[in-house]
Order: sequence, then C-alpha cells, then structure tokens
Amino acid sequence: MHGLRRVPENLSGRGDKVMEDKYDVVVVGAGPAGSTAAYSAAKNGARVLMVDRRRELGVPVQCGEAIAEDILNELGIKPDRRWAVNRTNAVKIVSPSGIEIRISEKKVTGKVGYVLNRKVFDKFLAVRAVKAGAEAMIGSYVNGLVFKNGRIGGIRGVGLDGKFEVAADVVIAADGVGSRVARWAGLNTALRFDDIETCAQFQMVGVDFESLSMLEFYLGSRISPGGYAWVFPKGDDLANVGLGVLGSRAERRPIEYLRDFVSRMPGLSKGKIVEVNVGGVPVCGPIEETVGDSLMVVGDAARQVNPLTGGGIDSAMRAGTIAGEVAAKAVEEGDTSKERLKEYERRWKEAMGKRLTRYLKAKEILLGLSDGELDKLAEVLRGVKFDRISLTDMLKVLVKANPKLLWKLRGLL
Repeated sequence: MHGLRRVPENLSGRGDKVMEDKYDVVVVGAGPAGSTAAYSAAKNGARVLMVDRRRELGVPVQCGEAIAEDILNELGIKPDRRWAVNRTNAVKIVSPSGIEIRISEKKVTGKVGYVLNRKVFDKFLAVRAVKAGAEAMIGSYVNGLVFKNGRIGGIRGVGLDGKFEVAADVVIAADGVGSRVARWAGLNTALRFDDIETCAQFQMVGVDFESLSMLEFYLGSRISPGGYAWVFPKGDDLANVGLGVLGSRAERRPIEYLRDFVSRMPGLSKGKIVEVNVGGVPVCGPIEETVGDSLMVVGDAARQVNPLTGGGIDSAMRAGTIAGEVAAKAVEEGDTSKERLKEYERRWKEAMGKRLTRYLKAKEILLGLSDGELDKLAEVLRGVKFDRISLTDMLKVLVKANPKLLWKLRGLL
C-alpha cells in the first residue's frame, strides 16, 4: 500500500487514524445503499471500510427525497426532525387534462411517509455505520479494482493525501447508477435510452400547495414525456418540485419541461428557486446478476429502483442490509465465492423482486397509453375512496370498471 494512510475525514470524530492495509469488506459509495451495507457488515463483526468520492455526503441531491415509513420501522431507525422534515399520508394524482385522484391513508393504521433532507439523512446513515465500527474515507476517488489470482482482492484510488490501495475479501459496489465497480468486475450494467429517466428538480420557496401532508403527481406527455412531475412539500411554503423524462420521448431538456410546468401552475409560478438538482434514475428493473466472486452490487448500481416511480431509497436500504450481513458471514466462513454470495441475491429477490417486476410491467403498460387513455383511467378512479396508497387496489377498481383492461394488466394483480 502506498500514498494514502489516513482517513481524510473521520466521521466518528476520533481524529486522524492510521488506515489498515486489509479489510474484510470495502464498500464503494456512501449513499443509503452503501452506508446501510457498511453498518450491517460492521454490526455483524466485519472490519469495514466505506469509501466515497464526495467531500460532503448527501450532496448533490438527486431525488425527490420522499420515503415510506416502512423501511425505517424495518431497520429500527427512529425518524428525526433534522432529516424527516415533513410527514405525509396522502397522494394526489392529476391526469393530463386535470382529473384528480386522491388517496388518503387512515391516520391510525395507514402507511405514513416522510419528505427528507437528504443532505442530513445521508450523513446520518454514514455516521450510523461509523458508530457501528466501520471506517470512512471521504473525498476518495476509486479508480480501479485490485485482482489477486484472477479474482477481486481490493480497490485502488486517489484521496486527499494521494494514491491508495486497500485489500478486501469482499467489495460491495454501491456507487450509483453509473457504477464503474460492477462494470470493472465484468457484470452487464449497460443502459439503453429507455432504461433511464433524466430528472430535474427545483427546491422552491414561496409556493402554495394544497396540504403539507400530500404528495402531488402530474401525468401527461406535455408535462413530462415518459415520466411525471411532482410537488413534495418540505415546509409551510417550501417544496421540492421536479420531473423526470425518458430521453427517447423528450424533445427538450428536462429543465425546460420543468420551467414550463412551474410557470403553468398557479401555486408555483410565484415561487422562488433556491436550489437546482439534476440526475439520472434507472427505471429498467434490476440487473441480471448482482454478485460475483468477492463482489456484491446494491442500490442504484444494481438498478434496485421502483421502475414506476423511480423511488429507490427503501430498496437500497433493504438490499444494503442484506448485503452487509451476507458479506460479514461469508468472510467469517472463509468463503467469498460467487456461489456463497448468491445468498444475498436470493434474499433481496425474495424481499422485493416480485414487487419490482410488477412495477416494471405497470410502467410498460402506462407508457403504452395515450394522454386520452390516461384521462379515461383517471375518470374511473375519480371519486373512489381508497383507504390506503396501493397500486393493487387502484388496478382492481380499473379492471372492475373496464374488463378489457384485464388482459393488459394480467400479472399485476
């Protein structure tokens, strides 16, 4: 090992610490997937190093920042007002011609969600991992894998103090939609034009929305071809306003569609933009293989994203938890082969594979509908009182009202 020997920024607050040459598990990427994987691996007794090229975690923000309460409950994470800035329990979906569908969860037993401050939330997850025993190298750019006897044996890169090389029994790729680690390892991560949505988002102040507890979604080829627009409240007059478009359907840049959307919305047009974020979201369903010898791929890098909504925080944290646990146990057993690590693939597919497949089918069906057909579906759903936010419940109503849809919607119910 040469060059970098110290943690550029030690999130545990212990100051400079001499780095080890060898770790049981190295996690590349400190977003929700990576930090959760690092926490899980450390919690299960592994020596863990988490590496991220950013000097400030959570920046830039590349999502709408909404999350369901379910995943927090599953992982025993108590919502904190510092990052869970607004509680939600209702949804409004608006069709191309303006037909509104409203869904409100029952306040006592229903699902609750939160709009996050990702800049604080991502740092919280990283600190959680470090407190569990993981080390963190922030501001460190991984530029290659180290191979030993034909299989992955670590990583190399450049940090604030120069070049570094770290050996590892398992490398977890959590480096986002453009994952280079998975590609270096030989996994097929190619994306077609229709596999990714390009998103643009304004954080706006001085906006007027119907309710702090309601997430708003707007459909239509004029608004966001191949995707949808959203308004997620974060405070009394503060909201995330964004949209995603498919490159194969868009005729302009996403930010141009977003400016038009804002200008046409009375509640938004007088608002002021205080932050602009852009990014890509994979909407193609998971990659075929998420493991290799000494390798696991998690989160956006594995395309573990809801293809219908583009939401991926919950899936990333579920997958990260499983990956960290499997990695720690595999190292303890002295077997980090692809076959041993397939436990991770089996378990994450059991936990969310069917759901992601169902949402991918739903996305493909919706993409085949015209604006007029979307309006007809909205007309059927308008006025129906739903007790929970559920795609399945909505589909059942649609099929009952229009049996011809049954063939198109087969496999989704």
